[in-house]
Amino acid sequence: MPMKLILFIVPVILVGWIIGWLNVPGPWYESLAKPLFNPPNWVFAPVWTALYGVIGVAGWRSWEKSDNLGLRSLWILQLVLNYAWSPAFFGLENPRLALLVIGLLFMTILTFIMRARKSEKVSAALFLPYLAWVSFAAVLNFEIWRLN
Repeated sequence: MPMKLILFIVPVILVGWIIGWLNVPGPWYESLAKPLFNPPNWVFAPVWTALYGVIGVAGWRSWEKSDNLGLRSLWILQLVLNYAWSPAFFGLENPRLALLVIGLLFMTILTFIMRARKSEKVSAALFLPYLAWVSFAAVLNFEIWRLN
């Protein structure tokens, strides 16, 4: 595995873990009404770890295989929005703000995919499971906001 690839994957995963550790679901979250399709809490860490690995690979490819500054900017923006969601939802205990963040995240991921499919097809494909999970998370976020 090339060192540059590791330098993308490891920090993306580590920052995601740190943000998760700093924004652990607590009594507030446990007290919320949740939809029937809400997965158990233990599901989120492995799913996000895998997705962060994929995000890191797509970021590396955006730098190594493409000179598209717009694509690189979208990759950075989606990562910032991704990292902002947990502090908005769990840290600030604000599902409404988190819904705004995840909506922007969804649009950024979709835009990344649309742009990457022209110049970096592998990165576009790598982001499809990420888009699917964020879509599910957005619906879950919306339902938690709606029910509470």
